Amino acid sequence: MAEDFSTAVDDGLKLSKRIYFGKDRAVAPPKPPVSMEKSAKGYLPTAPMVYAVISNPAIVDNPDMPSYQPHVHGRCDPSALIPLQMNGIELEADCYFDTALIKVTGSWRVHCVMASRTCDCRIAIPMGEKGSILGVEVNVPRKSYSTQVVAMEDNNANANTTRAEDGGFLKPNIFTLNIPEIDGGSTLSIKISWCQKILHRDGEFSLNVPFSFPEFVTPAGKKMSKREKIQVNVNAGTGSELLCQTISHPLKEVRRHAGSMGFSYDSEVLSWSKTDFSFSYAVSSSHINGGVLLESASVDDFDQREMFSICLSPGNLQSRKVFRKDIVFIIDISGSMREKLLEDTKRALSTALSKLDPNDSFSIIAFNGETNLFSKSMELASKDAVERAIEWMNMNFVAGGGTDILRPLSTAIEMLSGARGSVPIIFLVTDGTVEDERQICDMVKKHMINGESICPRIYAFGSGSFCNHYFLRMLSMIGRGQYDAALDVDAIEPQMLKLYDKASSLILANITIDTFDDLDNVEVYPVHIPDLSSEDPLIISGRYKGSFPETFKAKGVLADFSNFAIDMKIQNAKDIPLRMVSAREQIGYLTAQAWLSQDKQIEQKVAKLSLKTGFISEYTRMTICEKDLLKKVKESGGAKEKKSNAQDGADVQSQRVIFLRNLGVGFGNLTATAENIPPGSEETKLPDAAEVFVRAATNCCSSLCNYCCCVCCIQVCSRMNNQLAVALTQLCVGLGCLGCIACCSEICCSGQNR
Repeated sequence: MAEDFSTAVDDGLKLSKRIYFGKDRAVAPPKPPVSMEKSAKGYLPTAPMVYAVISNPAIVDNPDMPSYQPHVHGRCDPSALIPLQMNGIELEADCYFDTALIKVTGSWRVHCVMASRTCDCRIAIPMGEKGSILGVEVNVPRKSYSTQVVAMEDNNANANTTRAEDGGFLKPNIFTLNIPEIDGGSTLSIKISWCQKILHRDGEFSLNVPFSFPEFVTPAGKKMSKREKIQVNVNAGTGSELLCQTISHPLKEVRRHAGSMGFSYDSEVLSWSKTDFSFSYAVSSSHINGGVLLESASVDDFDQREMFSICLSPGNLQSRKVFRKDIVFIIDISGSMREKLLEDTKRALSTALSKLDPNDSFSIIAFNGETNLFSKSMELASKDAVERAIEWMNMNFVAGGGTDILRPLSTAIEMLSGARGSVPIIFLVTDGTVEDERQICDMVKKHMINGESICPRIYAFGSGSFCNHYFLRMLSMIGRGQYDAALDVDAIEPQMLKLYDKASSLILANITIDTFDDLDNVEVYPVHIPDLSSEDPLIISGRYKGSFPETFKAKGVLADFSNFAIDMKIQNAKDIPLRMVSAREQIGYLTAQAWLSQDKQIEQKVAKLSLKTGFISEYTRMTICEKDLLKKVKESGGAKEKKSNAQDGADVQSQRVIFLRNLGVGFGNLTATAENIPPGSEETKLPDAAEVFVRAATNCCSSLCNYCCCVCCIQVCSRMNNQLAVALTQLCVGLGCLGCIACCSEICCSGQNR
């Protein structure tokens, strides 16, 4: 899909050469970098973009200044995408804990379609780390469009009418949405909101938002106003001082208080931002610190219990001691992990092994339908052992066979049962779904007994979209570890290493919060509190009834196995929307519980939370609601009806609803796992003869446009006399006939089966 999108944009940029803007300039696509000349990824959006969807190339023209255009035969199939010119852009980022709520407001003009014609417009929204779309609002003359989340049962009848082109994820971090029937020359005012993760490393929080605009979205007129605005608000939820580290754009500080600060930038620009927006800051604290924020439920909230959010931060002391590790890597080598997936996994595992301390111990279990052990007992991570392990991987990591997770997981738990003076860790990597996942969770529960000082932690990593990510999330919850995934197979290696870095840098284990026992009807996400890593703050949220004490302690065990306790200060969440900040993780935890228990009430709870916050879930769908603001009431209505309508403004709103595809990740694909289909592979359909002919005709026309639709040609044509025009017309007809004969000989008479 991403390659098709890039190809469509490439076709659209060629078509845009038909547009003439007078003496200002003609818009021509810049040449991509050399590394991208042969790569379809060169035209994927790197900032919020809007495209005109062109199926009929004859409608492409300047809506303000119609010009002579050679007639174009054929249609674009699939449709070409012409990037629209952008008139203004505003970015607002609100940062809370490890979450950023992003809002982008901008205006784009359909500069490439005749004023008398219409086209669909496609919005593309690239998002940062673990981005989740929240909503899109579009206003055009006469109409408005907005996304809404609806319960799954409300649209089962429409499940078969959804189309991929209406909206969905082009890639896991790029969301697209189709807005139908926009008039040429119209201006679209668009508001976009999404949520993404703020990264944390070495005591520094960093936010990165895609905000790099290509040159061809700059308006053609030299004197047109181009305003760019950026606003950043940071609220860490604690009274600690915040230190700004790096800023990519010339922001000025406009506000600073204890635990919060604000920056702003507003300027007329000659060209739009060419770099992503990045912003980093640190909390001034060299030790483990934490706090609690409380928020009352709103009147219309379906759950009237109070909300809380507890944040434990590792501080910025890099020399802090971490737990010694006994770690078993369980790696899926089934048939679907062949080629790139297995190679990337092998490289990530080799890097992870090289990071082990010599005092750590490890082993590796490769599994498909069978299990293959590097060593039956744990080995110290000496240089020789790591080299032998890498050599063993090169020989034994051969993709093939089925998927059996239960046996290697049981083996790993047994190998770690005697661990002492360390944190035992199971690091599971898989790309598949198995039938006995609930039985596996039950087995792990039985082994996580309280008698052990520190039970084995499970860090689960899912590759691609065919594995059951909610099973992996539940497995990590039971094992007091963490879960991560790479839905984009190109991101497997870096994402897997990020999860490993969290697992290998634990500084506080067996965390308990005693005050939970004194609250009524308390619900905590996650149920089993994971360990605190120096790589990330630990966020715990939930609902309760009763009263939090003014202060209480969070307790745990440090790396030297001494007891640790920290006083947690309680504050009211005045300017922090706790429900929005914690909603995504709560939906993930609750969905995993609903999957494991098959409890319909939990599913309904997830759906209600999704409807309230706008976060997509497995039990809700996203729709586009179209409102026609100027549709008149038919004159056949009675006088009384007309009078009533006149009192209401004489116009009524006519609403149409378009259902999008299910945007959830799903609960795995047993069929794909059984058939060993690699994640990321798509079934390609060869075009039939008619489709080939249409594509060839379109390519002929686009090639002709490359030479005949430039500004110079149009200027020459405007000065020629009638006799010369007739002669050139006859010549073009003759050349056209020769071109059609060539097309026919190549496509229809080549003797190839199409």
